[in-house]
Amino acid sequence: MRHVAIVGSGPAGYYTAEAALKQWGDDVRVDIFDCLPVPFGLIRSGVAPDHQSIKGVSRRYEATALTENVRFVGNVLIGRDVSIPELRELYDVVILATGAPNDRKLGLPGEDLPNVFGSASFVGWYNGHPEFAGLDPALSHDTAVIVGNGNVALDVARILAKSQNELHGSDIVAHALTTLNVSRVRRIVILGRRGPHQIAMTPKELGELAHLERACPRVDPADLPDEAEDAALDPGLRKSVGHLRAFSRTGDADCPSDQVTIEFDFFAAPKRIIGTERVEDVEVERTRLENGKAVGTGETYRVPAGIVIACIGYQTSKIPDVPFDAAGGRFANEDGWIAPGLYCVGWARRGPTGTIGTNRPDGYAIIEKVARDIGEGAGKAGRPGFDALAEQRGINYVKFTDWQKIDEAEVANARKGAPREKFVSVERMIEAAGKR
Repeated sequence: MRHVAIVGSGPAGYYTAEAALKQWGDDVRVDIFDCLPVPFGLIRSGVAPDHQSIKGVSRRYEATALTENVRFVGNVLIGRDVSIPELRELYDVVILATGAPNDRKLGLPGEDLPNVFGSASFVGWYNGHPEFAGLDPALSHDTAVIVGNGNVALDVARILAKSQNELHGSDIVAHALTTLNVSRVRRIVILGRRGPHQIAMTPKELGELAHLERACPRVDPADLPDEAEDAALDPGLRKSVGHLRAFSRTGDADCPSDQVTIEFDFFAAPKRIIGTERVEDVEVERTRLENGKAVGTGETYRVPAGIVIACIGYQTSKIPDVPFDAAGGRFANEDGWIAPGLYCVGWARRGPTGTIGTNRPDGYAIIEKVARDIGEGAGKAGRPGFDALAEQRGINYVKFTDWQKIDEAEVANARKGAPREKFVSVERMIEAAGKR
């Protein structure tokens, strides 16, 4: 019998568990640990609340979770409740699938001013992550600045621009909906250091902006390269740039005063964030491209802003006793191998790149490595050993059947038209699970 511990219950964790079942069938026991009492990681707290179809992938993970050989062990923080060395003693292999939940810093003067946020915290706020539920961003100024040219920047812009009616069928949490309903933001500026040909925005997400009730996306035609140069782009990027070209044809007359203008400001590098009691302006330097890199021109200007949200990437949380690659924002590893019996997968392995589906082949590849390394297993204690340790320490862990009670309560508490109303505190989750 092989005993596998997976730390992290998001896509990477569940795809890896699925691969373990395919590899060993009844000859494996998999425990999936998470610091929260609820599973699915990024699907629950990272995917935009108005993208419900994407969240549907959790049904696949649920099928894996409900097998007898896989167990969800929620409300257990690795490094506090149980250490990595202890897990390695109990299980044949420990696989870290913790994702990359922390924001990369801008590294700019003023980024610690009030109302300056990273996307992990801001997205976590409107998605109901307990760590960020108390964020309380102020949306009382007419201009919001978003730093970054990827899909997360588009998600944030879209949520800020949507009307109450457009958020009707989403699972955005009540406290965020209340704040957004009284938002005074009417101008959203998306800053990108490079140009339209260097964006990491997909056509679907860009195209959505053109169909919002009150959004008016705009691009300065001068920022666009000659249209003939689009031919060298891959098809997806070419389609994305096509959306930007369509936005560049939007004139003042097309944007009534009651609309929310979304301005794409390319060749624009933030240099410092200015303010006293909170952010007031962003100083921006105009850039140019040299060999594909953004180089400052020395020309600067200011963008008034009441809120700044940096969407520039994520990094993995450090765990005691696990080597960390600070430059890459991930665990130090060689193709997923960290040390004997210790591996990582997904964003924790490769950094925050790829889509949700990218984690599936990653999980299968890691299990192939593990299979070669652990053979038939070493007769370790596995699940019963952890249960004994949990009882000794009073660890009140949450199983998948407990999560199903939380799920039922959230669905029952949903406002009209919404799929659920998430609990935004661990205490409420534990109560709903009946674990008090």
